[in-house]
Amino acid sequence: MMLSRRFYVSVFVVALVVAGGYATLISQPGYTDAYYYYNAGARLADGDGLTDPYLWIYLNAPDHLPGPSHTYWMPLESLVIAGSAALLGVSFGAAQVSSALCLAGLVTLAAWIGWQVGQTQRHAIVGALLVLFGGFFAPYWTGTDTFALYGLVGGGALAAMGQGRAQGSWRWFALAGACSALAHLTRADGLLVLLVALLVALWPNGAASAKQRILRAAVVLIAYLIVMLPWFVRNLSVIGTPLPVGGMQTVWLRGYEDLVNYPPGVTLNDFLHWGAGNIIESRWVAFQNNVGTFVAVETWIVLGPFVLLGLITRRRHPWAPGVTLYAIGLHLAMTFVFAYPGYRGGLFHSSSALLPFWAAFGLAGLDDAIAWAAVRRGWKRRQAQRVFSSALVALAVALSLGLLLGRRDAWNTADKAYEALPADLPADAVVMINNPASLYYHTGLGGVVLPNADPSAVTEIAAQYGVTHLVLDADRTRPFDDLYLGRSHVSFLRERRVYDQGTADPGDDLRLFEIVSGDGK
Repeated sequence: MMLSRRFYVSVFVVALVVAGGYATLISQPGYTDAYYYYNAGARLADGDGLTDPYLWIYLNAPDHLPGPSHTYWMPLESLVIAGSAALLGVSFGAAQVSSALCLAGLVTLAAWIGWQVGQTQRHAIVGALLVLFGGFFAPYWTGTDTFALYGLVGGGALAAMGQGRAQGSWRWFALAGACSALAHLTRADGLLVLLVALLVALWPNGAASAKQRILRAAVVLIAYLIVMLPWFVRNLSVIGTPLPVGGMQTVWLRGYEDLVNYPPGVTLNDFLHWGAGNIIESRWVAFQNNVGTFVAVETWIVLGPFVLLGLITRRRHPWAPGVTLYAIGLHLAMTFVFAYPGYRGGLFHSSSALLPFWAAFGLAGLDDAIAWAAVRRGWKRRQAQRVFSSALVALAVALSLGLLLGRRDAWNTADKAYEALPADLPADAVVMINNPASLYYHTGLGGVVLPNADPSAVTEIAAQYGVTHLVLDADRTRPFDDLYLGRSHVSFLRERRVYDQGTADPGDDLRLFEIVSGDGK
């Protein structure tokens, strides 16, 4: 028995209503990634094209501002936001509509995946609810970041390649290739989805000949290239390469602050000179954090062992190879290759594509464990499965709401102090600040990111980008600590104002400096 179309429509509608409730609790982007995607989408809808009036990173930096956007992050989230803005007007609330629709689509996909793995309506419903109340993901679902979008297109790609393996139809592999491209357009590490799709297409499977498997892989690649072609053409016209290349330097980071090094980047030689001890320790820290991400973030704290059990007992399921390959590849890459970006958020973002599968295989593994226990303890198996499923959903709901309410105040008040800056700045000011994407959202002022460099670098950056002022706050880079704390002074900076945040701790104040010539003029 297949679940009806009406069932899936009902799931979509319920998810959309809950997503609307999430959205009402968050009134602004709240952190750099979300500000960036929103700003770019809003500028596109306003007719400014795919451009940035600020630099948040010096890798792949243009020669002037505004410059081309998305030379580090990928564009699809901003394109989706621009679509919402074009239809509903430019506002954060309008941008949230696209995320709510993506979340409703992801939850509906989770219901279908739950059915495909568990073959009961209970599995479909519980799988959908676990994703809808996604624990640590819940606060992010309806913001202007890539979580819901990547979960939908990345999860869709994994599901399509699994169906292609099950049915042998080239159409499913074409869909897998197209969704892989959308995943790549959403996140740079979405390229891993394409590699997994190619491996799944080539994987020995039943009576499929080597020629058939090669043709399936070709279909995946062609569909991917068709979807990606416009973005390749755009990049060739503005940066000279199909994809930005500077992001690969993040492999050699020796700390997260190296992302804003000036001059930009870290080389292999820098990385090796860091020493074997530091390299091993950094990977160990990443490993510990990423294990914690799998346990707490990806699998609702308690479902992790049952996810592994479900994958083992259903290793012959046609979807298992793709999901397993992607999960292993993602966790290895985010631990041992892109260690700092990985454990600081990269794994969290990209694991959203795994969430519906973890719900499905985790619930199946839980059912297996209950069936085993029922024989030995005399439980009524079906009743116990319903009870434990309900308890799991209740835990997910409580975890999600607690985290959402906890994030709400921090995000809704983030960087509000920036709104006081325009009163003390000329209309054409260009500001060096820790979070230029947030500054632009709150004030409309362009700027550049505070570098991880000696303060003397300010003059060179200011000369290139016309920077007129510097703002330091609690999130400054370490080389600017002494300047912020008043322990040092430089001739080309004149302090204009301190913005007291009304607390006893001066460490949360904003300090505004004007960039002047060396003689103080």
